[in-house]
Amino acid sequence: MQIIKRVGIALAWIVGLVFVLAGVNNNDPYLVPLRGAGNLLLVLASIAVVFMLVRGAAWCRRTRAGRLLVILWCLPPLAMLAAHGVFEVRKHRVLQTEPVLARSLGQHFIVGYRSFDEVAPLVEKGFVAGIYVTRRNIAGRTADALKADIATLQSRRRVAGLPPLMVATDQEGGIVSHLAPPLTRLPALASLAELAPDEQKAKAEEFGRIHGRELASLGINLNFAPVLDLRPAAKHNLLDFNTLINQRAISDDPAKVSAIAGAYIHGLESAGVNATVKHFPGLGRVRADTHHFNADLDTPVGELEATDWRPFRDVLSSTDARLMVGHVAVNALDPGRPASHSKAVVDGLIRKSWNYQGIVMTDDLVMGAIYQHDVCTAVVEALNAGVDLLLVAYDGLQFYRLFDCATDAAARGGLDSSMLHDSETRLRRALLVD
Repeated sequence: MQIIKRVGIALAWIVGLVFVLAGVNNNDPYLVPLRGAGNLLLVLASIAVVFMLVRGAAWCRRTRAGRLLVILWCLPPLAMLAAHGVFEVRKHRVLQTEPVLARSLGQHFIVGYRSFDEVAPLVEKGFVAGIYVTRRNIAGRTADALKADIATLQSRRRVAGLPPLMVATDQEGGIVSHLAPPLTRLPALASLAELAPDEQKAKAEEFGRIHGRELASLGINLNFAPVLDLRPAAKHNLLDFNTLINQRAISDDPAKVSAIAGAYIHGLESAGVNATVKHFPGLGRVRADTHHFNADLDTPVGELEATDWRPFRDVLSSTDARLMVGHVAVNALDPGRPASHSKAVVDGLIRKSWNYQGIVMTDDLVMGAIYQHDVCTAVVEALNAGVDLLLVAYDGLQFYRLFDCATDAAARGGLDSSMLHDSETRLRRALLVD
């Protein structure tokens, strides 16, 4: 019995510390599943444990260690309350941003959301340039309901005298088909790689037209597709938990990737929906999943230009596609700094060497490769590098932290005005073309 009691006490300490950490870090993207009902259960469990310790364990009342354990289990709700307070203060500060500055910085953000009421104030006041729609926005709802939400947001933008809202989604086909159902679930573009060249292009363009028509019918005007990463040589990567690039990449042959992706984009564009090619500088050669870990690309630039980067250059030169830059560091250009906020990569390589003057956006800044480090630095460096759009997708509430970073940098003169001016010109030009 003594052993069981000691094990129980040890577990109470360990679980209590875990609960406290969950409370302190309640705003962290990794704890999104706890929000709502999960947080309520955490609070109720803490209260129940305190009650049991005080009423059922006499040693908790008699000994210092027991009293400390009771105090420990009182902390999770308090820590959670403090975290929520920090969030609300930051949100209030952001929403009080001077309107001209809010619209100036807001044109650089695309944000994911969980409810209409959560995102509507940001949209109609110009705090964001676009929204990101995914499975959570269609779950338990009809396509018509989502269409009505988007139409309402666009109407409010017009009334406020703001540019049209970018409405983005991830509808690649295959395992990344976030709006299917209700939209048609198409195979991945990789399924076309073994067809004859003419058939490849015809089917890829057909896939693009289907996606384009269906997305446009909902009011969605930007698709985060196609994937241009070359397929990895290894069939299985135990460190690729979420990206699953081996299942999404079209081929390991750059020519096939260019042909299939280009045809798909032409089909998409024929319906008035813009494509976004991703994830430059490519994920095929890296092992670590940037949803969670840092990733580095050690390959020489000459080799990358001839292989991994060929589809990007081919497609960007022949379509109006946007470019999504991922969180992989190109060590030959900017060692240790993710490409998504590297001036050497964005301004030096993409803008100057490639002369690409279209829209460049980051991959989701809530991913671990960025968020678990100095996310404020990433936001500022991305804007100063010439990135046009910052994506806050998985956890849209992180927008307030990232926007706060941008306003702080603006207040201390930390944003490059010439880069912001050039970016504003590109964004305005893109909206006119659209």
